[in-house]
Amino acid sequence: MRHALSIAVLAMVLGSVPAHANDTMAELRTGGLTFVRTPDIEMLSEDLFISPEEIRVEYVFRNTSSHDVKGLVAFPMPDIGGDPYANVAMGDVEADNYLSFTAAQDGQAVAVALDQHAFAASLDVTGVLKERGISLLPYSRAAREGLAGLPAEVVADWVSRGIVFVDRYDDDGTGMKDHVTPLWTLKSTYWWNTVFPAGREVRVTHRYAPSVGGTIGISFLEDGKARGERLDDYRRRYCIDEPIIRRAVQSAAAMAANRPYLSESWISYVLTTGANWGGPIGSFRLTIDKGRPENLVSFCGEGVRKIGPTTFEMRATDFIPQKDIDILLLRPSGP
Repeated sequence: MRHALSIAVLAMVLGSVPAHANDTMAELRTGGLTFVRTPDIEMLSEDLFISPEEIRVEYVFRNTSSHDVKGLVAFPMPDIGGDPYANVAMGDVEADNYLSFTAAQDGQAVAVALDQHAFAASLDVTGVLKERGISLLPYSRAAREGLAGLPAEVVADWVSRGIVFVDRYDDDGTGMKDHVTPLWTLKSTYWWNTVFPAGREVRVTHRYAPSVGGTIGISFLEDGKARGERLDDYRRRYCIDEPIIRRAVQSAAAMAANRPYLSESWISYVLTTGANWGGPIGSFRLTIDKGRPENLVSFCGEGVRKIGPTTFEMRATDFIPQKDIDILLLRPSGP
């Protein structure tokens, strides 16, 4: 079944959205839990909910063996690169837990540990930064302030090692100044040890705020017309159909006439980590909420049906994730 809001065969394609203008904000690709592969643990079900405000996932696992299985459950956060020209959609840029991640097991909150490492030129520079009291999160105010206080010889050494670079610009109207700017990449993982009791089911849930990228207007058109490689890419990635394309063309004309128009937003979810478990996912449910009734949504899926004013559902049995989820939202914007 192909829905008017562009729901087609499950063919989700990896890939980030390239920036085309200064108003473009890229989304971070988030996903679910990972686990050391073991044939003893089956994923009986996965219930995944994605909206612009929240991603939440509930898993039910079963230990099929006759003995308890101890293991490490982990949630890898998206890599945060210190590209000074990047415009990345993040939550609280001052917090280690910048996506507000929480987890629970069998209804009880889990005390998760956070593992963070900074890399520059493929080398771990975590200790180098910590020794100087520099925050590991590249976009944080604490990192900028810490770098501003470094001695000149340290800055020169870090520049030579690809940890930072010196950018020159006027940030307050008082003239051009040098700014020591992060270049390292932060890798973060939340994790906890757990036990899957022999022959029993375990319910694990987690939730966090998604990274929602976006740009003003419609970027998959050329000069307001439906054509070009980017349109082809959107057809593959988001399964956009003709009704969506017609609305996009109308929106481009409205924007040119200074009337209300539609703006793009994107959410990406890495689904393939579900393949880390023993066997297929017995019962898989995906619910996507577009946020507001006036929003348009387009994504790829099989057997999707509309279940509410803003929600769409896909169900599958013995599901083996092979592709990831990319969601396109067109939301009212402009004057």
